[in-house]
Amino acid sequence: MKRLFVLSAFLCMIIFLTACAKTEYKALPINEDVDICVICNMQVKDDAFAVQLTTKEGKNYKFDDLGCMNEWKQKNGVDSIGGQFVRDYNTKEWIKFEEASYVFHPSFKSPMAYGIYSFKSKKEAEAFIDSQKKGKLMAAADLSTHTWERSSGSKHMEGDHKMEGNAGKDQGTGNENKGMHGK
Repeated sequence: MKRLFVLSAFLCMIIFLTACAKTEYKALPINEDVDICVICNMQVKDDAFAVQLTTKEGKNYKFDDLGCMNEWKQKNGVDSIGGQFVRDYNTKEWIKFEEASYVFHPSFKSPMAYGIYSFKSKKEAEAFIDSQKKGKLMAAADLSTHTWERSSGSKHMEGDHKMEGNAGKDQGTGNENKGMHGK
């Protein structure tokens, strides 16, 4: 009888600990052959600009630019997000969105012209600003109040990121249509 009580208590403890365990979310590898940004329908390159999030239900979304992930969060909210990941600009190493430091300048080139680069440490971000002689240092919390305007001109990295289908082109005219990103 005593053994049954101990066994039952042990099983209850395991169930309790399993139920309370926090899910560990991890960044998934980028597959350039199939990964398409869910916002702009551009190819997600395996580069320093790729970002992704995973919902608490386990659905993974990949984006070609941090600005696209921000747009997804504005449309869908943040309550369902389990994990968010960005890449270090220098090493392409995946880092948690909340732990990264960011540098913004409208002249910085990024796939969708948002001009924000991510770094694994504040020190590396500051060194980048010093080397470029421009840029604004930001933390993840600062991004929630950022204006998220796209830069105009040649800041869009169109040649490096392929568009799927006719997304981004005005049907029949060949003119670029900025679609959801055209602010």
